[in-house]
Amino acid sequence: MGKFEIKVAKDGSHFFNLKSGNGQIILTSEMYNSKAACENGIASVKKNAPDDERYDRKEAANGKHHFNLKAANHQVIGSSQMYADTSGMNNGIESVKKNAPEADVEEV
Repeated sequence: MGKFEIKVAKDGSHFFNLKSGNGQIILTSEMYNSKAACENGIASVKKNAPDDERYDRKEAANGKHHFNLKAANHQVIGSSQMYADTSGMNNGIESVKKNAPEADVEEV
């Protein structure tokens, strides 16, 4: 089962990583000014993750693939790592869909 890890950056801002059951990071958030805002971001990921239309699939200039998960207001709430090909990216999306809705949250 996946989990969200809330972390504090050196500048005091908060962010989260969504990890799959094997511990691999599958989604990373933006920086938030407070822990409460970070927790709201996690709630938004849990809500929006099952909806395929919320995923913005992209190809970088170097040919690698990645995606952003967006809220209903089109704001990016999480970004993936880079994948070598579209199948890897699509597997990443499926992993977010599977892991995010029921993932536990812990502070690191």
